[in-house]
Amino acid sequence: MYAIVTIAGQQFKVEEGQEIFVHQLEAEEGANVNFDQVLMIERDGKASIGTPVLSGGSVSATVLGHQKGDKVIVFKKKRRKGYRVKNGHRQHFTKLKIDSIKG
Repeated sequence: MYAIVTIAGQQFKVEEGQEIFVHQLEAEEGANVNFDQVLMIERDGKASIGTPVLSGGSVSATVLGHQKGDKVIVFKKKRRKGYRVKNGHRQHFTKLKIDSIKG
């Protein structure tokens, strides 16, 4: 059984017990969060597809923590001009554990 759900503007294929990283959410560590924008649920080979979302469908998850992703180096250069800029960036993520899928 799996579901396709929209979390923080992105679509994820989730199963019960799965741990995923999403863009940082405004939730405390250990809090339960519910997502009601469920686009599809598949059970025993039968798929329920929403138009665009399923009414009554929801996915509940527990926040396991907040982390930073790997560093990405942004390097800009214009040859023969002496222009060089080096910056780094680390994206903030929230780790979720999917508890249940309803719908």
